[in-house]
Amino acid sequence: MSRRRMITAAMGAALAAATTMAVALPAAAAPSPVAPHTPDAGALGAQWTATERGPQKYPGMHIDWDVPIRMSDGVVLKANVYRPADASGRPVDVKTPVIVNMTPYTKLVSAIASAALNQPPLAQPAIDIANAINLSGTPVSGLGDLIKAVSGGGLRTFTVDPKLIESGYTQVVADVRGTGFSQGTWQVLQGREQQDTVETVDWAAEQPWSDGKVGMSGVSYSAINQVQAASRRPAALKAIFPVEPGGDILRDVVAPGGALGIGFMPMWLAAVNGLKWVPNVQSMLNGTFDWKWLADRQKDPLTFMNLLWAALTVPTVKDIPPDLQKLLDPNSSLRKDLVLQPQNIDTPTMVYGGWHDIFTNSEPRIYNAIPLPAGQKQLIMGDTYHLDPGSTMGQPGNPPGLDVLQRAWFDHWLKGIDNGIQTYGPITSWQQGNGWTTLERFPRPGMTYHRMYLGAQASGTAPYATHDGSLTPAAVPGTVSLTVAPGLTTLCSRDASQETIGVTAVLDVCGKDSRIAERDALTFTSAPVTAPTEISGPVNLHLNTVLDATDGYWTATLNDVAPDGTSTVLTSGQLTSSLRAVDEAKSSRSANGDYTDPVHILSLASRKPIVPGQPTTLDVGLTATDAVLKPGHRLRVDVFASNFPKGMMLRPLLNESGLKPQHLVLDPSAPSFVNVPLSKPIG
Repeated sequence: MSRRRMITAAMGAALAAATTMAVALPAAAAPSPVAPHTPDAGALGAQWTATERGPQKYPGMHIDWDVPIRMSDGVVLKANVYRPADASGRPVDVKTPVIVNMTPYTKLVSAIASAALNQPPLAQPAIDIANAINLSGTPVSGLGDLIKAVSGGGLRTFTVDPKLIESGYTQVVADVRGTGFSQGTWQVLQGREQQDTVETVDWAAEQPWSDGKVGMSGVSYSAINQVQAASRRPAALKAIFPVEPGGDILRDVVAPGGALGIGFMPMWLAAVNGLKWVPNVQSMLNGTFDWKWLADRQKDPLTFMNLLWAALTVPTVKDIPPDLQKLLDPNSSLRKDLVLQPQNIDTPTMVYGGWHDIFTNSEPRIYNAIPLPAGQKQLIMGDTYHLDPGSTMGQPGNPPGLDVLQRAWFDHWLKGIDNGIQTYGPITSWQQGNGWTTLERFPRPGMTYHRMYLGAQASGTAPYATHDGSLTPAAVPGTVSLTVAPGLTTLCSRDASQETIGVTAVLDVCGKDSRIAERDALTFTSAPVTAPTEISGPVNLHLNTVLDATDGYWTATLNDVAPDGTSTVLTSGQLTSSLRAVDEAKSSRSANGDYTDPVHILSLASRKPIVPGQPTTLDVGLTATDAVLKPGHRLRVDVFASNFPKGMMLRPLLNESGLKPQHLVLDPSAPSFVNVPLSKPIG
């Protein structure tokens, strides 16, 4: 246990666990066959919490460090194996279900985080302090939201949960190939890594301490490879609990709308590439250092950083190198590997996501695509960013903590315990503007798509904006051209908070109020609603544009405007003008033919350069949302010509745009409008 003491001593070091990585919206899932619970699950929720947070069957936990797992191609992965133990620390002689977590952040980080979370003198006081902090009504209430993740159980789904192990599970935390102490070159969720995950699941099922049943857990990257593994249907895999999984990595976070996610990807790649070079110091001291590990690192020292550099620096399209072209080619094996296939899953799956997560685009899609009945699949969507999964969960009236739900999920599907978790939800959603709700399907029943037209006439609600326009149920006569230029006010915006995984959301003027960002926007605001009006599902903004260059970039948000003027972003989307071609087979439309969920091809082969001065229509898809406008509130659309740091055009396309001002033509014969799913018409 000497290494455990070393880890405990290292807890003061930064827990550099940058949690990350990562389908048109199918028809809504069929209604649940059972009566849904309230979000807190009532007496059942209290029972699940007591089971997870209370005393456990076994008093201790035994750790086998750096256990080798040989893959079919000879590469050796290294894993830490956590087993239930007696009071002396000896592993108990009992076969248990196994929970597998595949991580690129090194299992060392997981071990440090686990030690920090589970030291009795430190952990509970930290949780008590987090629960006691109330920053609501202050300019930094967003900081309070992030802090509440400590008590919401999200961190225990990222790392090792001793309660889970002491209750009678074995947990295996393995470094994916090319990261941590594992051999090989990092594959970044591609086919060989997916095969490794399946082989690790099979290995776990065959060990003498395993009862043959395997589950998977983990956050972000570790959630994505859960969905990938389940789609391959290994026989031993009986349940997964993916927290914040992506479904289409290019669309979700690498280049949403064809624009680079410049705030997240560079930091993330640098973090993982840096961590993979951290050596096994103990092996260096005892003479067992793995020289193949070092040779493999030298083969590929900075995985994918060359693609990022090319995207930021090559001057013209013809200069784009072949590897980057593959990433931008929907038919390449690389691009296909980064698109999940949840329609192949037959494993019980509980998905957690957030309405402002970097993977919001995919989380409801994954749930809807899984061909299992409600109950065997479940979805929780919180009011969270990527950094704070589970924030406010576990508090009175809210859903149980993520660690609690994870334990109940595994107890039912791996141990056969009839604890009622299959009757929860099946969809538990934070309805923006309202709070936690339980749904039978998503989007909510009763939604009808309505056109709301962008008009030049002033609404009187945003005099500070580049233009204060109106949003009306009918187009206004007369043709007007409005101009918007690229700017930097989006550095303080909800999109910036999303792209920085929640870091800038600590300031409410950035995370919860768009009025600073709107200074560089064309705003279009409706009349106030007179009754509660729900919005549920994906949104599309149809624009009639004119550019002075051969390319450009548009981004848009859908906002809830309160009577005091606070403008809260509900959802957003972005699109590079030349990448406007739509994949019709994956897209959806409303009854009148308007897009509701356009899925753009995002390939160089489908690129359509702009003719300067010529009107060009395009559709900017906004990610699905779930919200309600209270009486007196208004609906607003913001239109920008830039969105740094969430999106920056590929350098060759940026050069073509020249960062010139862009024009939106409001013409009733070729109208610009938002197609939005509403429970009742507005205006």
